[in-house]
Amino acid sequence: MNERLMTVLKRSSIDLEGSCGGNMECATCHVVLDEDWRDDCPPGSDAEQDMLDMLDHVQEGSRLSCQILLKPSLNGLRVTLPSVFVRGK
Repeated sequence: MNERLMTVLKRSSIDLEGSCGGNMECATCHVVLDEDWRDDCPPGSDAEQDMLDMLDHVQEGSRLSCQILLKPSLNGLRVTLPSVFVRGK
């Protein structure tokens, strides 16, 4: 596996912006982890939290999808995209 969630979302039919390409410079790949999956994902770094702190719509479970490395134990991971970052909204 060894891919970032953002990469998988952008490759699929999900219209996620992710404008910085995964360099953790824009927070436009913001997702909200489903409550049932929050303990299964490693916690975000301080740098990721700093990026999230710049957003007005952060909520419990907010993460940057470019910082979530997918692994077999995350098969079936569920996230929600805040509509503010879905292109075309």
